[in-house]
Amino acid sequence: MAASFITSVYGHAEAEYIIKKSRFIASLKEVRREDEAQSFIEETRKHYWDASHNCYAYQLGSNTLTQKSNDDGEPSGTAGRPMLEVLKKSGITNTVVVVTRYFGGIKLGASGLIRAYSHAVSLGLAAAPIADYKPYDVYSIGFGYPFVSSIERLAPEFAIRIADRSFSDTVTFILEIPQEQTAAFCTALTNATNGKAIITEKDHITIPIIRTNDPQ
Repeated sequence: MAASFITSVYGHAEAEYIIKKSRFIASLKEVRREDEAQSFIEETRKHYWDASHNCYAYQLGSNTLTQKSNDDGEPSGTAGRPMLEVLKKSGITNTVVVVTRYFGGIKLGASGLIRAYSHAVSLGLAAAPIADYKPYDVYSIGFGYPFVSSIERLAPEFAIRIADRSFSDTVTFILEIPQEQTAAFCTALTNATNGKAIITEKDHITIPIIRTNDPQ
């Protein structure tokens, strides 16, 4: 079965800003399960125990089937829901964000709170490493020594990772193949080895491809 393509925060990130003396701190983390999200929320609350509010939002799953948010005492709909909307619009899943607020004594009003919490999440996403989890097929291929160089040249053409090599009477490579390239690669491999390669499907995995920011 083909794995689902998802995009998430990779690891952990934090960003903050101040508006009208209120300090907003966005803490983001990659999570896979709801209990992991809740655990991070509790850890953040304990770390910022003296804050006025620790609002949160998260969404999980390849189809973002799980979505939750909480205003943590802010006026209803002014924190958690706007935070979740930023996640949804970004296409980011498997991610939890907690925005901590230290109240500065000046009220922001409902619209001001919505903008502030939304902006905090946007800053957090801008600061976070982002990973596209691409689906790969894992194959074992067995072949004779004369084909080693041909296959090593063939792999980069299909963005294939050679995860392992073993040499005995014959050669065995373990390959991680982008799923969209699997069929074409198998055809090319058959042609390159005159049909002599032994191809065995082993597994399906997802591999994080970390996005890099373009220099400004």
